Amino acid sequence: MSKEFEIVREFEVDASPEQVWEAVTTGTAGWLWPMEYEPREGGAAPFGGTLTAWDPPRRLTARTEDVEGMSQQTLNQLDHVIQPREGGGSHVRYVHSGILVEDWDNQYDGADKHTDFYLHTLRQYLLHFTGRPAVFAGAEGPTASTAPDALEVASRGLGLPDDAAEGSTVRVELPGEAAVDAVVDYRNPYFIGLRTDTAMYRVFGRNHFGAPVGISVHDFAPGADAKRIEGAWQSWLDGVFA
Repeated sequence: MSKEFEIVREFEVDASPEQVWEAVTTGTAGWLWPMEYEPREGGAAPFGGTLTAWDPPRRLTARTEDVEGMSQQTLNQLDHVIQPREGGGSHVRYVHSGILVEDWDNQYDGADKHTDFYLHTLRQYLLHFTGRPAVFAGAEGPTASTAPDALEVASRGLGLPDDAAEGSTVRVELPGEAAVDAVVDYRNPYFIGLRTDTAMYRVFGRNHFGAPVGISVHDFAPGADAKRIEGAWQSWLDGVFA
C-alpha cells in the first residue's frame, strides 16, 4: 500500500553557502555518488528527475515522478535550503519526501538511517576535502552478506576492533593497500565510516534492511583509479563472505 513519507534534517557546518552548493551539485562524488544536474530551473536531475528549484547558492530542489530503477517509489523529492550562518559557515535544511509503495516501514527506516549517514559524510567532506576532485567507487557483497551479523563480519575483516568508537584512530587493512591509520568518523549498528588523509570509506550494513552489505569509497588521492579500487573491494567482499 502506498504511503507518503518525509525525512527532515537541519544542521550547521563550517563551510560557506557556495561550498555547500558546490558539494551538493557538482561535488557529489566526494560524499555520495557522482550525479549531474542541468543547471537551470526545469533542467534534468538524476534518476529521471526535474529541477523545480535552482537558485545558487540558496536552494536546490529535485523532483522525480517515477523513480528510475526503484520499484519501491512512485515519487521522490530532495530539497536543500542553504543559508549563511552569522559569524561564518552555513545552516542547511534538507528534506527528503515522496511516496513509498511497498514494504513501507522497512523502506522508511532504511531511508531515515541512511540520511543521517549520508549527511554526516557530506559534513566530513566539507570539513576535510571540500573542493578536492574525488574518484568514487562502490561494491556490493554477495547474498551471504544479508545475514544478521554481516556488518560485524565486514568490520572484523577490516581489522576494526569491536570496541573502536567514533573519534578513535585505528590501524585497518584496506583492500589493495597496505595497512593504514584511519579515523573512525561514524559507527553505529548500521554503518561504519573511516577517514584517512586521502579518502573516506563507507561501510553500509544494509543487511538490516534485507539487502547486501555495501561499500563506497571517496578517494581524493592524485591518480586514484576507480576500477582498481572497485575491483579490490569487490574481491574483498566476495572473500570475506565466501
